Formats: sequence, C-alpha cells, structure tokens
Amino acid sequence: MFGRRNATAELPRTALQRVEPEPSRVSNPSAPPADAAPSAPPPPRPQASAPLPPPPATKTAGRISDQRSEDYYQIKTTIFNALIDTIDLAQLAQLDPDSAREEIRDIVNEIISIKAVVMSIAEQEHLLQDIFNDVLGYGPLEPLLARDDIADIMVNGAGRVFIEVGGKVQLTNIRFRDNAQLMNICQRIVSQVGRRVDESSPICDARLLDGSRVNVIAPPLSLDGPTLTIRKFRKDKLRMDDLVRFGSISQAGARVLAVIGRCRCNILISGGTGSGKTTLLNTMTAFIDADERVITCEDAAELQLQQPHVVRLETRPPNLEGQGTITMRDLVRNCLRMRPERIIVGEVRGPEAFDLLQAMNTGHDGSMGTLHANSPREAMTRLESMITMGGFSLPVRTIREMIVGSLDVIIQAERMRDGSRRITKITEIVGTEGDVVITQDLMNYEITGEDDTGRMSGKHVGTGIVRPTFWERARYFGMERELAEALDELQQ
Repeated sequence: MFGRRNATAELPRTALQRVEPEPSRVSNPSAPPADAAPSAPPPPRPQASAPLPPPPATKTAGRISDQRSEDYYQIKTTIFNALIDTIDLAQLAQLDPDSAREEIRDIVNEIISIKAVVMSIAEQEHLLQDIFNDVLGYGPLEPLLARDDIADIMVNGAGRVFIEVGGKVQLTNIRFRDNAQLMNICQRIVSQVGRRVDESSPICDARLLDGSRVNVIAPPLSLDGPTLTIRKFRKDKLRMDDLVRFGSISQAGARVLAVIGRCRCNILISGGTGSGKTTLLNTMTAFIDADERVITCEDAAELQLQQPHVVRLETRPPNLEGQGTITMRDLVRNCLRMRPERIIVGEVRGPEAFDLLQAMNTGHDGSMGTLHANSPREAMTRLESMITMGGFSLPVRTIREMIVGSLDVIIQAERMRDGSRRITKITEIVGTEGDVVITQDLMNYEITGEDDTGRMSGKHVGTGIVRPTFWERARYFGMERELAEALDELQQ
C-alpha cells in the first residue's frame, strides 16, 4: 500500500521531483535513488490521454482554468509521468478498484503539492478523473462508455472520435495523445478476453466486460492509425414492450412475435448493419421458457439471455503459431453433443449455416440466428451461397428443400434513413414449387411520410393472412386463439 510522504516540505517547490515512496508503498523497486546518475534511459512510459476541455475560465489568476487546453494537458502529462515513475503498475493492478483509486489520489495530491500547482477542488477532481481513466480504465473513452444514450463509438485514429446518438453520427471533441496511446488502449481491451492485436494479427473481434462488441483493425492495414469500433449495449436490457414504445413494432406485431417465440418456431432475423438484429434477437429470447437448455454460439459473446440454463460459447482465433482456431462451425457442431433444446447463433456468416439448418431439422425447434441481408428472399439466397461456399456439393433444389424444412419464420429489421430502426416484415416460409421457395408475408411496414424534422412515419399492417403455416404448431402449444386475435388486430 502507498503511504503518505512525511518530508514533502524538504523538496524544492520550483520544479517537479520524483516522490520517493516509503517501503510500505507499492513502488518500483528497480527505480534508482533521486541523486544517482542515470545509467540507462528510462523505460517507455504509458501515454497520457488527451484531456477533456478544462473547466470554464474564472477571474482567479494562476489557476489552471485560466489556461488553454494545451497548458492543461502539459500539467496533466507532467503529473501523470511523475505518477508512473513512482508506482509499480503491476502491483497496483492487484488492488481492488476503490483501493487503487485512493492510492493514486494520495500520490497525485502529493505531486501537485510538490509542484506548487494552484488548483480549485473542482479542477483537481477533473484532473484526477482523467488520470484514473488513463491508469485504470480506457482513457478518453471512459466518458463515452458511461453514457447510455450512445449506440456506437467509432475511433478513426488518435484525432477523430465519432459517436452515434439517436441514429445520427456526430464528431466528438475526444482525442487521444497519439496512435501509440490508442494502440495501448486497444491492446488493453482485447487482452481482457484472451485475444491480441498487433502487426502480425491486425484484425481482432473482442468485447468489453459489459458485453459491448469491439472490433479493432491496426496498422499496417489501417493506414491512418488504429481503428476501434465499439457497439455499446444498454445497461438495461430491452424488452418487446420497449420496441413497441419506440415504434419499432406495433402492439399487434409484438403479439405475433411472442406467439412465434413461445411455440418454438425456428427463426432467422435478417437485416443490414446497425439495423438492430442483435437487439431483436435478445428480445425474442425472452419468450424462451425458463426450464429449457439454451446454448449460444458467438464470435464475441454479446447476447444477454436471462434464463437460468444458458451455456455461452465463443469462437477462438489462432495463436501466435497459427494454431488452435475454433470456428463457428466447430461450436455449432459441438452443440449437438450437449443436449441443447435451443441453439442460438449470434450471426450466421459461413458454412455453419449448414450445421444450423441440420440442427433445426433434427429436433432442436425454437433455434434462432441472425444474418446480414436486405430482405427475406435475399436472406435465403445468402443461406444457399454460404452452404455452397462451405464445400457441400448439394443440388440447389436439395439446399432449398433443407431451408424450407428447417426455417419457419424470417423477421426483417431495417435501419431507416432518419436513423430509426423498424421491423419491416414478418415472413413465413410456406414450401416449394419446383425449385422455387414459396413465402408469404404476415406483416409489412408501410411508410406514410415524414415530419418537418425529417423523422419518418409509418404503420405496421397485416397482409390478410388469417391462418399461417405454423398454425398447427401454435395449436399444439395452445396458442392458436392468441395468434388469431393478433393477426386480426393487424388488419385493423
């Protein structure tokens, strides 16, 4: 543990000097004495983050709030470097977060006293928070991660950070000191889930501890410095009622989706990037009974199931020798040996499509997955191409019959041009006529116009189908009356 220095007053107050910790402190034992001549260059120091804008200027002379951001950053960098010289980060990491913050606070306050920097309490807390973020967190990203209204954080090199709020992308004033500091933050994020990013492995999918999805692409592939993309998840899990309140689906459409989920239909959620596929998949899992064994397969675990019997599986990239890869197909195939009742694949993007369809067709009703496509018809075409690219030499007709025999419903999600997200179609797969897959829409979203602010308006309407193909399945689960009422309500 750190201890307070008793001889602070003996040090000159005209220049910043190292704070020599007492033996009881967590310190760097290899640091030379203050009066010793340096025998070798000091090791590289962690980079301090770019500061948040300083507090509003006051009329008090000499305070940090009277100076420009560059002056604030210089003071912060000096104090931060002195802190790094004093403490041993490896031992600091062994402390719990609250204890570590208190130890950092003690040392920073002491350094500020030695340096004779005049600061108000508010300004000092502002500086301490920046340093806490640098040492213990994700640096300049911390204020953005704390906001629940942000959907995406996009870092395009050290100097440009964008966020998505309310469906609109905007540039922020957040900056990193340089690309080296940004790369350190990226490595800190991916190392927490046992992954790495460097020149030999410049692309990495990972996740934050709260489940937020992370993608990093580093130089030399990213020409302007490391690129970091974070898909943030809300702290409060969304329910179907929330989607109704947001206008993503009508109340009647939500009732139809509830029946589809509870009567164990096999579901594929289709949509473009950022259309809300994973959010919709999360809401659909709320209709899974608590006594069912559910196994999820994901590239980066982000699903937030609330059932008590859930097994979460995650793919693994190759190691330094290029060995040990565990693919999505490996996970899906292994699921079949784990007595699953439902299999949920976070995103279908390759030959695992064949194994998922096989699982759906062999007693694992109620399985779900997402796929990138712009329409239900395109989703089925993509499934065909994924199976073909996986090396399965099957006739097209056989593949389409497999799709018909496995999938029951495709739900289409779309991100509208005003940034809002809507469920635009509920489509059921009926059968085949020759080589053609026959589908029918149960619900469509019709755009009716937009207001003065550019916000689009529309309504979810039924197509007149009163007895869908999965009617018998709904009757088996005793839900045919609820389904009929929901479909009838859609027509109104």
